[in-house]
Amino acid sequence: MNIATWILQVLLAVVFLQHGLLFLNPPPDIAVLMDEALPRWFQLFMGVAEVLAAIGLIVPGLARIRPGLVAWAADGVAFVMVSATIWHVVRAEYSSAAITLVLLVLACFVAWVRHVRLPIRPRGAAAVVAQR
Repeated sequence: MNIATWILQVLLAVVFLQHGLLFLNPPPDIAVLMDEALPRWFQLFMGVAEVLAAIGLIVPGLARIRPGLVAWAADGVAFVMVSATIWHVVRAEYSSAAITLVLLVLACFVAWVRHVRLPIRPRGAAAVVAQR
């Protein structure tokens, strides 16, 4: 289950990195559509938040320094996906809503595994347990 969760973390990180970079630097034709739907300040906020979420899904777990941040990053991603799903349903963009719903389920699964089932141990935690 640990390997499957890592795979999901990497996939979520790739999706959120890509989408965050799209918010930060959209192609001109897409920028026009995005500007009609959302103010630029919100696009920048979401872009930075999604790039940081991508980093938070991977780096703390790999470095094993504050690995609990992985679960919190997954919680944040889940919150954003609830909001995005509602946004797309209200706008009758059902295919986009379906995608965000799938990402929501994956983020909730990663959050549950990393909070409850298989939290990543901090660096040196195994040595402390072995010494007792």
